[in-house]
Amino acid sequence: MTVRTADGAASVDRAMAAMSEAGVRLIALSWVDNAGIGRVKTVPLARLPRLAVHGVGMSPVFDTFLVDDSMARTDGYGGPVGDLLLLPDLHRLTRLAAQPGWAWAPADRYSQDGEPYPGCHRSFVNRVVRAAAGQGLSLRMGFETEWSVGPGALGEGPAYGLSRLADSGAYLLDIVDALTAQGVEVLQIHPEYEPGQFEISTVPEAPLDAADTAVLVRHTVRAVSHAHGLRASFAPLPGHSGIGNGGHVHLSLWRGEKNLMHGGTGPRGMTPDGEAFLAGLLRSLPALTGVGCPSPASYLRLAPSSWAGAYRCWGWENREAALRFITGPAGEAAQRANAELKCFDQAANPYLVVGSVIAAGLAGREDALRLPAEFTDDPAHADPGELARSGIERLPTGLAEAVRHLRGSVVLRKAMGDHLFDALLAVREAEESLFADRSRAETVDATRRRY
Repeated sequence: MTVRTADGAASVDRAMAAMSEAGVRLIALSWVDNAGIGRVKTVPLARLPRLAVHGVGMSPVFDTFLVDDSMARTDGYGGPVGDLLLLPDLHRLTRLAAQPGWAWAPADRYSQDGEPYPGCHRSFVNRVVRAAAGQGLSLRMGFETEWSVGPGALGEGPAYGLSRLADSGAYLLDIVDALTAQGVEVLQIHPEYEPGQFEISTVPEAPLDAADTAVLVRHTVRAVSHAHGLRASFAPLPGHSGIGNGGHVHLSLWRGEKNLMHGGTGPRGMTPDGEAFLAGLLRSLPALTGVGCPSPASYLRLAPSSWAGAYRCWGWENREAALRFITGPAGEAAQRANAELKCFDQAANPYLVVGSVIAAGLAGREDALRLPAEFTDDPAHADPGELARSGIERLPTGLAEAVRHLRGSVVLRKAMGDHLFDALLAVREAEESLFADRSRAETVDATRRRY
């Protein structure tokens, strides 16, 4: 059950009554830090009226937290002085079906004087969404969430195998039931490539809602897994071998009820606006990996010929291209044509991902970019000369390389603002240094249980 009203606003009285009736006693307020870790503060339900107006305090030092809970130190960030306010978004106040007595709401961060905090990721998303709306545009976005569970052999059997449902069917059913009770509409859920690996897709939504839903889906999977005696890992590479967990992002660009990924004369029927938006993503992909592939472990997953999208190219239904274009079944392209960014993973902050993707796409539209020729094969098997002539290159192979591209991105700095952008860079650089001398196995072990 999710508290919503017809006009999209949820009053405190209505929220209090609905949560009390559902047996809620505690509310978890969550935000996601620059390292991609979900953080939380909790308050009793009785505090909601005050909380909705005055918020609850939290330190700005979390802007510099690393994956291991150490802190990056840089001028203007990471010190012990100062305080912020967390205010719940009551549009998304939701009873946690897998945790009786609990509710969840994403939180916006404000300064003590009530102004939006420049490091708030949800505020960043709202800014770029308003920028798109100023051009008469809107987006629909959605995440594919992949995870792995253990200990034990749940989900043993062939990749995507029907046989895996014999022991995992009840577990997957409980996940879908919990999400449905929380107002999340599931499109697909199934065993993935590796034993004990699963994937769930949810319906496309407005960008901020899509990021909120990604956070809620992950927490729900964790809670249901715990009830089944399992532990879920969303790490980019949860084991020492095999395919990692992706965090693919689907998106479509709209003007009113018109899907700009369809009905035009551009590649695969794109309109000029749709093509320019995707060309902007392709142009910024090396820098975007610094946002969507934030961990040193991300680059253990981002390998050729593993459906991770390790090359900067695009193609129709090409699962080895970083940017996959999807037209959908015949007759449904007007509604379902969309693009998928395959290179991102679950270590990423979903708010930073959707905000950065929109900013890069809008910059492509502003510059009237056009897509290069699509690539129709696995780039890893292509002649290097052909790739060079086509302008196709590997995406960064390590976090240090991605950070260099991110640091040089005028588009992303302008969209995020100096405060958020510099804090993000500080965290990325500190994590690169933290893991610089660690082996592949040590990196996997250090990150497996952090995401």
